[in-house]
Amino acid sequence: MSQPKLVIAVIIIAVLGFTASATLFTVHQTQQALVLQFGDPRRVIDEPGLHFKMPFVQNIIYIDKRILDLDSPTEELIAADQKRLVVDAYTRYRIKDPLQFFTSLRDSRRANSRLAAIVSSSMRSVVGEAPFEDIVRTRRDELMSKIRELVNEQTYDFGIEIVDVRIRRADLPEANSQAIYRRMQTEREQEASEFRAKGQEVSRGIRAQADKDVTVLTAKAQRDSEIIRGQGDSCRNRIFAAAYGQDPDFFAFYRSMQSYETALDDDSTTLVLSPDSAFFKYLNAPDTVFNKRVATSTVKKSSVDVAAIVKSKKSLQEVLCYDLVTNIGLDDSTFDATIDGK
Repeated sequence: MSQPKLVIAVIIIAVLGFTASATLFTVHQTQQALVLQFGDPRRVIDEPGLHFKMPFVQNIIYIDKRILDLDSPTEELIAADQKRLVVDAYTRYRIKDPLQFFTSLRDSRRANSRLAAIVSSSMRSVVGEAPFEDIVRTRRDELMSKIRELVNEQTYDFGIEIVDVRIRRADLPEANSQAIYRRMQTEREQEASEFRAKGQEVSRGIRAQADKDVTVLTAKAQRDSEIIRGQGDSCRNRIFAAAYGQDPDFFAFYRSMQSYETALDDDSTTLVLSPDSAFFKYLNAPDTVFNKRVATSTVKKSSVDVAAIVKSKKSLQEVLCYDLVTNIGLDDSTFDATIDGK
């Protein structure tokens, strides 16, 4: 092939390639295409694949058919009960009619600007009719659905479908939050003070009851100890009298010996007594206790047979003090009534 023919062939191929590139175009599955002829929309292509257009006369505008996001700026709104709220929301939408979208808004930048203003006005309208508690807690989902419906009505002519409008955050302004925190802290401190006061009142009641119980128990113990001590002294006296009655003269001698031992035990003790004092009776005449004249003493002996009691293997307390051991004295009911009366 000669050189001129080669050049012509290259030119023809280039022209055909350029014509093909100006005629053919592809549409991605996430896009939809709008064919314009001298700036006027002619047709909408929403099927993915390879498509044709008139070269040099028509051009293509691609429009996303996925769900798009719009983050609204944080705004301060006023609820129905005149409480201020800081609201942060976002919107999800998709372009359902590319032709209508292009004729009304032209591009996504302008669409986002118009949509943000519509969402803001709709939120102000809906939030302004609801009290603070409904927005924050009880009717939040219902209010968001109402905002979505209201925005859908206003964007119907734009070829846009609002999928969802969500209030991401609805809080009080910082100044109001601090005031509420301080009020909540004050309320909690008041409740804590009330709980402490009630606890102290209960504590005083418990302490008073405990002190009363201690007083009653101590009084009972003292009463019982005095009764037991009195019974012991009485029993001791009975046993002492029974033993004394067995041989009064010997007992007198024994008691005198104990007195001597006690009185003369300390070397520093000095006694000034008359030699014929009764204290020295047995020192002056040691055999007096064995004297037959003394043995025939006129002192009455006890009728209790102590030797028989010892031989029977019974204690002197059991025999001589039976009535004292079994008789306790006052019962607790009488004692309690006496304490309560005081």
